[in-house]
Amino acid sequence: MKKIMALVLSLVMILSLAACGSGSTSTSADGGNNSTKAPATTPAATQSALAGTYKILVWTGEDAVELTKKQIEDFNKSNEYGITFEAEVNPVSEKEAADHMLIDINAGADLYCFAQDQFARLVQSNALNALGAQAAETVKAANDPVVVAAGMSGETLYAYPMTSDNGYFMYYDKSVIPDADVDSLEKLIADCEAANKYFAFELNTSAWYLASFFFGTGCVSEWTTGDDGEFISVNDTFDSEKGLIAAKGLKKLVDSPMHLSSSSADEFNNGAAIVVTGTWAFDAIKDILGDNLGATDLPSFEVDGQSYHLGSFNGCKLMGVKPQGQDTVKQAALHRLAQYLTDEARQIERFEALSWGPANLNAQKLDAVTANPGLAALLKQNVYSVPQGQIHGSWWDIAKVIADDVKAATDEAGLKKALTNYSSKISSLFTMTSDEKEAWSVIGMFNSTDGFFFTDYKDEKRSNWAEDLPMVADGEKFRTADAWEIPAGCEFKVRQGKSWDVSFPAENFKVETAGTYFIVFDPATNEITLTAK
Repeated sequence: MKKIMALVLSLVMILSLAACGSGSTSTSADGGNNSTKAPATTPAATQSALAGTYKILVWTGEDAVELTKKQIEDFNKSNEYGITFEAEVNPVSEKEAADHMLIDINAGADLYCFAQDQFARLVQSNALNALGAQAAETVKAANDPVVVAAGMSGETLYAYPMTSDNGYFMYYDKSVIPDADVDSLEKLIADCEAANKYFAFELNTSAWYLASFFFGTGCVSEWTTGDDGEFISVNDTFDSEKGLIAAKGLKKLVDSPMHLSSSSADEFNNGAAIVVTGTWAFDAIKDILGDNLGATDLPSFEVDGQSYHLGSFNGCKLMGVKPQGQDTVKQAALHRLAQYLTDEARQIERFEALSWGPANLNAQKLDAVTANPGLAALLKQNVYSVPQGQIHGSWWDIAKVIADDVKAATDEAGLKKALTNYSSKISSLFTMTSDEKEAWSVIGMFNSTDGFFFTDYKDEKRSNWAEDLPMVADGEKFRTADAWEIPAGCEFKVRQGKSWDVSFPAENFKVETAGTYFIVFDPATNEITLTAK
């Protein structure tokens, strides 16, 4: 009788799990917690439903591979569900995970880590399985709400918070920059010009950094998505009086002969006194500057006697679970593992081993976290930061052009024109025809006037990946309308709808041999080839 009852309980639990989840992203499976009413089961019954060995593929950043393997083994030894994972853990960077995932979701990782700016297209492509209601409440209570929001589309939580350290702040050389000047953009510019040292702030080549001036004056760019991840509206105030103030502050820096559009730590080896970048650069900068390393929040700038503290984006890394089709039991087991790998103890372990800034609220308060110079500067800057929510993939190209337009402006009318140009492009994203959304194009090291070129970014004539070359249908493939003379070393991507949401290859395509080529793309295989004219 005991064996019969145990079998009945097992069948009940499995049927319960099947009812809780499916392979689509609109449903979830997290070990029976999808229901708002917790199932009345015993630990033994839970084990009988989930117990088993599962072969899975996991993607994480290269530096986290060995630690992730260890943490999965720890889960295997300690979990109460009788779950054992035979995990293949491969190095795939968080910023490239979505590119790899969307090539073939079925062949993609069961569990994968990704940067939050990849989130919208993963939801749109049904590559994420949502958390159940009870699991979502647990995650929301334990983690930074800014990071939790980054994993939500509509009212649904699709991803687990891992870090809260993807922001930027200011590193400086104390032998050049007095500590008393670090709060003033104007003084910092003067210090760099007097010492003939660069002020490296990636404004002409990255909207991520450029937005700091606009956030500093109270501007917003807030994008709204539906439950399917599609963008349905935007509240953007860059083209406003506040935006004009930001443009005036921005012009002070981009007009300086010592401004450098870069966020590389190595600029301290190349004559920089200031580099605006993130925690990932701390070790490299420490090796270069030694005791002269200074790290603090971004400065303030003045316009018409009013002071404005530079803002920033605050980003994160998330962990996602791939939908498992009809295998709801494996789906539930994967959610158990994801909860474990992103809990307080595991986030602390990653901080101690890799210096990753935790998203867990308790872990953020640890003395070791607050004492870390890079994280301390980031936390100081976070007071002025804006959560990096879901942003349309085309925004990054549209916004980064502002810096070039601002630099080219000779008066206030020119600054206003730069902002009007920006806002008109934002509006056009919601009026694109279906043909425009489906169209393929090439973006890379070129502009429409000069074609392809390969120059040093310190040169006035630089490429900032801001324009697209149209492609035309060629049978089942697409090719550039014209053949282009392309030098060796030039890099580019092919993308759809002038958005980074669908772009190939995961790494840039790099031209090995100079020549005059048509660029050809096969959407059936995502293969890019060069055809000589």
